[in-house]
Amino acid sequence: MAAGRVPFNVSLREATRRKLQKFSELRGNGGSTLCALRCLDKLYEDKWNSFTILLIHSGGYSQRLPSASALGKIFTALPFGNPIYQMLELKLAMYIDFPSHMNPGIVVTCADDIELYSIGEFEYIRFDKPGFTALAHPSSLTVGTTHGVFVLDPSNDKKQRDLEYRCCHCFLHKPSIEKMHQLNAVCRSGNFCPQDLARGDAVCLELDSEYVYTDSLFYMDYHSAKKLLAFYEEIGTLSCEIDAYGDFLQALGPGATMEYTTNASNVTKEESNLVDMRQRIFHLLKGTSLNVIVLNNSKFYHIGTTEEYLFHFTSDSNLKLELGLQSVAFSSILSDIPEHSGKTSCVIHSILDSGCSVAPGSVVEYSRLGPDVSIGANCIVSYSSIIPNAVVPAYSFLYSLSLKTDEHLKYSTMAFGVQDNLKNNVKTLLDIKSLQFFGVSFLSCLESWNLKVTDKLFSGSKAQFSLWTARIFPVCSSVSESVTTSLKMLNAVKSNSSFNLSSHQLISIEEMLVCKDVEDMIAYREKIYLEINLIKNKPHLEIC
Repeated sequence: MAAGRVPFNVSLREATRRKLQKFSELRGNGGSTLCALRCLDKLYEDKWNSFTILLIHSGGYSQRLPSASALGKIFTALPFGNPIYQMLELKLAMYIDFPSHMNPGIVVTCADDIELYSIGEFEYIRFDKPGFTALAHPSSLTVGTTHGVFVLDPSNDKKQRDLEYRCCHCFLHKPSIEKMHQLNAVCRSGNFCPQDLARGDAVCLELDSEYVYTDSLFYMDYHSAKKLLAFYEEIGTLSCEIDAYGDFLQALGPGATMEYTTNASNVTKEESNLVDMRQRIFHLLKGTSLNVIVLNNSKFYHIGTTEEYLFHFTSDSNLKLELGLQSVAFSSILSDIPEHSGKTSCVIHSILDSGCSVAPGSVVEYSRLGPDVSIGANCIVSYSSIIPNAVVPAYSFLYSLSLKTDEHLKYSTMAFGVQDNLKNNVKTLLDIKSLQFFGVSFLSCLESWNLKVTDKLFSGSKAQFSLWTARIFPVCSSVSESVTTSLKMLNAVKSNSSFNLSSHQLISIEEMLVCKDVEDMIAYREKIYLEINLIKNKPHLEIC
């Protein structure tokens, strides 16, 4: 007698639990860094003592930019190139000179930032000192409150240079402006007036203006990496989240103190043994030098949130000029793309049929838009296939995923407002009224969709509830059907009308990522690529 098939919801729940447990062992980018060191050591034993290694934190849940959640931020498409570049290619290009001027060790960087800098023709960034070495960029004090800030030792050189090698007294993680002043992190411009501050601040420093040096990537030599690895082997599985920047760098330099170890203001989830773990890392790294490479003629762009993503790809004339970003990149378009007050739309690796309109401020990537589709302003549309005459409301986020469910290929489209906070959570079902979906109380949305408030409405742990774990997205047999159904959800909320979801098989974003079919998503992307190439020689089509 054949065994009965496990119901979809049950099998999905068990798969989710197992994978989330495995993922949780990484515990932040610090935990994933330690895990990567262990893998290196197992693969190469002592041979990696001569390696120069680039370690990129390629992306976790990416709750602030969910269109990067399935494949990772490192594979974010950039609007230039034929075929288009991804963040990975840009990173490799930016760091192409590093290995030849680098001692054995590891350069650690994030997948959602871009460092642009200019130095002398015969100058190079060198990672050749023991301990840790970090890049530093001049930034406004406001930017410093959301990033790492270096307190540099005084320099004897009165002349500001594009490239400077400095020693760091201590490192501050997301400090207040008061703290920056108190610990002498603030510099006065004097004769230093960069055209633009780091991270895209389009503000020129006045003679008496103040600025700080903020972080981007860092290097650690082989011996420091081995010290961290030995620590990781000793403690076994991490029981709290570790930040490679906040928890490693704050322990460095002669001015480092244990004060930061009890500060949980920048922690997503405060865990009982966090302080103990931080203090152990502090004692492990105490006395290790922190060298800083100051890049005075540099910028640092962050593209890790929906707001940043839309701004840099549609409105930021500086980044567009510096990288050569395009409004239409490797796409087939039969419609005019309007521009308004310097803001454009951005179409990447997509096919747009006749009569389509994409309002300024919106990004469309890896998608097909049927005839007369209208995309409102400030939208993100990714991996989607939209039927003719559909209207996507302004400030909408649409991202379609291929799913493996019970050995069948299905699709689901996450849909919400680009300004919705997917990280926001509540502790009880009674409090879900405080969650917001497209600017509307989530409880009101559930009523519009004819969904009852029970703990079965949410996946994962029942200790907290959020839009991320809400089972509200229909599972469908095609991409276009899933997009159409999710759009009906949005429109019901926008128009305060009803759309019955109770008869649909529903899934949460958390569950989508567990059963995503990456191969099918890449195949979908490849099919669009081949179609664009096939129509390149047709003169009535615009290929950019």
